[in-house]
Amino acid sequence: MTLNNPIFITFSLYILGMILIGFWAWRATRDFSDYILGGRSLGSLVTALSAGASDMSGWLLMGLPGAIFVAGLAESWIAIGLIIGAWVNWLVVAGRLRVHTEHNHNALTLPDYFAHRFEDRSRLLRIFSALVILVFFTIYCASGVVAGARLFESTFDMPYGIALWVGAAATIFYVFIGGFLAVSWTDTVQASLMILALLLTPVFVVLALGDPGAALHIIEAQDASRLDMFKNLSFVGIVSLLGWGLGYFGQPHILVRFMAADSLKSIPNARRIGMTWMILCLGGAVATGFFGIAYFAEHPELAGPVSQNGERVFLELTRILFNPWIAGLILSGVLAAVMSTLSAQLLVSSSALTQDFYKVFLRPHAAQRELVWVGRTMVLLIALIAIGIAANPDSRVLGLVSYAWAGFGAAFGPVVLISLVWQRMTRNGALAGMLVGAVTVVVWKSFIGLGLYEIIPGFALASLAILGVSLLDKAPPAAVQQCFEAANREFRAG
Repeated sequence: MTLNNPIFITFSLYILGMILIGFWAWRATRDFSDYILGGRSLGSLVTALSAGASDMSGWLLMGLPGAIFVAGLAESWIAIGLIIGAWVNWLVVAGRLRVHTEHNHNALTLPDYFAHRFEDRSRLLRIFSALVILVFFTIYCASGVVAGARLFESTFDMPYGIALWVGAAATIFYVFIGGFLAVSWTDTVQASLMILALLLTPVFVVLALGDPGAALHIIEAQDASRLDMFKNLSFVGIVSLLGWGLGYFGQPHILVRFMAADSLKSIPNARRIGMTWMILCLGGAVATGFFGIAYFAEHPELAGPVSQNGERVFLELTRILFNPWIAGLILSGVLAAVMSTLSAQLLVSSSALTQDFYKVFLRPHAAQRELVWVGRTMVLLIALIAIGIAANPDSRVLGLVSYAWAGFGAAFGPVVLISLVWQRMTRNGALAGMLVGAVTVVVWKSFIGLGLYEIIPGFALASLAILGVSLLDKAPPAAVQQCFEAANREFRAG
């Protein structure tokens, strides 16, 4: 592909824009709190859109449309589960977490919050939770690097080895220099690109077919079962798809956005913005895959790439239907989705290494400037490990990504949720919940299955472990209970 190709030029301008935002954020980064939490300065719009963009990744523009294209509307149950889970997360967790982390020694990371919330002098909670983050997020980062490489490989005919580095380089660079503010500000731009892409594409598909009625008639004539939301789904299957929503309570890269909001008063408006964005994006993704069925049924001569891989449906529709300049802008939305999640994962992993290992165990009195540079070094280290894993895209370790969402959701979700609403929860209860949740996900996925998504038994058993162990344990220290009550009073007053 030549350098004067419109798509290449659009991609280049987009990446340059993200790097410039990184430099802008660098000028606003004064200490380590700024680098990993933006100094708790995010307004409603940035909080909402950065939470959404860091959540959805390339799955929103490739995975979900592809699933709908291949199997029909039965796959849309996962979107319904995600919407319900995200809404409850905003409603129950967001405001409380913002207040409780500030009351607990201005906690900057989830392991930091757990350690202070339960006055854990043994440091077991901090160590275990930081290890969970590092293991799962390094694998997640590898997956993001692969997704970016595949995008550059297919769009610009690059060899995979070169595409791997090109796809990762820009993201690594702006996270390295700008930290949390760069990630959050670029996420806002990326979320805007993603919603533009997902609203425009299905509209143009329908216009190309005539109208929605004509599209539905084509799909019904080809395979009426694709209109059936219950196609080949049992009750357990539907519950499993809806169960994806439980994962939101334990995703560090999403929860950290709540912690970084400038005030409790920003949360309700952020919730409205975030949920509107999410519903429109998921609706657009489902519509793209669904109407794509009709489009390629009408144009079988163009269906070769999507027949081989359904996840290419969004990319192919964009190339076919739009002017190359507009296609470049919309395809930048795919790059935006990949970059936004990868950047969030790199930063959370760096934060865990710097705040929860380096500062706690090696240099308790390290200067702020030193911590910022250690954080930047950790971004590079994790990125290089992720690139090493991604160098072999068929590596079996990438299969773990399929239940990393469940791992975080079951290990952290019940602990976060119950710690914010129940004063009687204890350190041993939190540790038991984390262990039971993580182990259940791995054991259920590997040995039991039964067609039920592993996050559901993991979440349920972790919650029971927290409640049971906490009730059998002695009550938390008076100082811990007083801190909880003070945070709760501020939340209710806000």
